[in-house]
Amino acid sequence: MKKTQTADRIMDAVGLECPQPVIRARSILTEMAPDALLEVLVDDPLAELDFTVFSRRTGHELISIEQEGPVQRIRLWRRSDEKGHDTGHSNQS
Repeated sequence: MKKTQTADRIMDAVGLECPQPVIRARSILTEMAPDALLEVLVDDPLAELDFTVFSRRTGHELISIEQEGPVQRIRLWRRSDEKGHDTGHSNQS
């Protein structure tokens, strides 16, 4: 996965506060094909920590976090469903 690869989908989460950017990204990632790239634009100061933890828990790879003024550009590679990783699907209500 290259940092310069074009995103398959871009999610604008500017103005949303924790935990909304991660919740929305999780939903979008479940709709995306395996090995797709999601780019999230966010200005929440906790986003870097939130997406780092999200990536560890789900197995989706955090490719990069780039600061562009007040906005962070977070790139996530959607992994295929793997045993032991919560890819965003939940059986809980």
